[in-house]
Amino acid sequence: MRGCLVWRAMESNSPTKPYPSLATLVRVFVPFALGYFLSYLYRTINAVIAPNLAADVDLNAADLGLLTSAYFLTFAFFQLPLGVLLDRFGPRRTEAVLLLFAATGAFVFANAHSTAGLMVGRALVGVGVSACLMAAFKAFVLWFPSRRLPLVNGLQMAAGGLGALAATTPVEAALQVTTWRGVFIGLGICTLVVAGLIFLIVPERKRDVPVTSFSEQVRGIGQVFTSPVFWRIAPWTVMAQAAFLSILGLWVGPWLRDVAGLERGAAADYLAFIAMAMIAGFVLMGAVAERLSRRGIQPMTVAGIGMVVSLLMQAMLMLGWRNMALPLWMLFGFFGTTSIIPYAVLSQSFPAPLVGRVITGLNLLVFTTAFACQWGIGVLINLWPTTSTGGYPPPAYQAALAMMLALQVAGLIWYLVSAGRSPVRRPSDMA
Repeated sequence: MRGCLVWRAMESNSPTKPYPSLATLVRVFVPFALGYFLSYLYRTINAVIAPNLAADVDLNAADLGLLTSAYFLTFAFFQLPLGVLLDRFGPRRTEAVLLLFAATGAFVFANAHSTAGLMVGRALVGVGVSACLMAAFKAFVLWFPSRRLPLVNGLQMAAGGLGALAATTPVEAALQVTTWRGVFIGLGICTLVVAGLIFLIVPERKRDVPVTSFSEQVRGIGQVFTSPVFWRIAPWTVMAQAAFLSILGLWVGPWLRDVAGLERGAAADYLAFIAMAMIAGFVLMGAVAERLSRRGIQPMTVAGIGMVVSLLMQAMLMLGWRNMALPLWMLFGFFGTTSIIPYAVLSQSFPAPLVGRVITGLNLLVFTTAFACQWGIGVLINLWPTTSTGGYPPPAYQAALAMMLALQVAGLIWYLVSAGRSPVRRPSDMA
């Protein structure tokens, strides 16, 4: 019986919240981790199958960027209603139902023979996996003490990193025995299985607060988007996340081919190493943020240092340090993960009933911007003529990286100049 494992902590983000049993921890964490694994696999798989898609459906760089970023657009558009659904119906039911849309999108994508068909499939996948991270974050706020959130969120992100890893060499190997269409049919089946696991295994959280009306929940969105704390953190986080998602989700693969001059197999191996660096970053940086917070060092300080290091790695890549391509991309993958820490910071800066709308509000901005950036990079690269090998010249990628750097620096400047006007509260301030 699902209710027998529900412990009766108050629905708050107080650091005094008791720990769940191991069985409950497994039932809460593992199913949501599997969902996010699939979400990240869907998000990054085009970096490997891009040559196959371009050849089969005759796509240029702008087409490929638009097609891949359709995931981000529908993902983003669903974030605000998702926040209401999470706060009203809970993460278990919301994610299980939405994953059915992702499975449908995978099957549509697998059977599409035009750019429009591929975009419809990709768009359905974006809607379907839109809850995979936010539902987990909502569940973790309900089940874990606040001081553990950076670590638990980091482990969840590591599950996504494993999905990114699965989208590299394993997908390249799968393409040797089947087509990209067969890969997506397999993904659709796996998505149906995970949807069932989430619905049947995840325990339901008893509510200690009354369920408000939809109109009141919609008004809660206004509370989030008029908060000075939200708007101090959001711009830099959004730009750092957008760069991280749009570059590693697609353009690092073509960069390795066109700038570093790698063959497909070698590029897939590089992508695997980058994904492993991401996994390490999600786990270690979350743990570092948690440990340092005990010594009075704020998680946003850890996030800020990591995002600055990520900026430096991108700058070196833009300047043409291609002989150090692998370590620079791995360091970008590792330190870029710190841009997820602000989610935990913001979730602890608002009352628990608003948490779903806080994190989905931030996600709306992140994924809308990621859509624009991933497509915009393709449009910018497409301004250069293709080379004799069908790729694009290094200056095209330099211009794209320069654009992303400028946007992130603007976000950093905003964060610094707004200090003092909207201080970020410690978790203990919310107890």
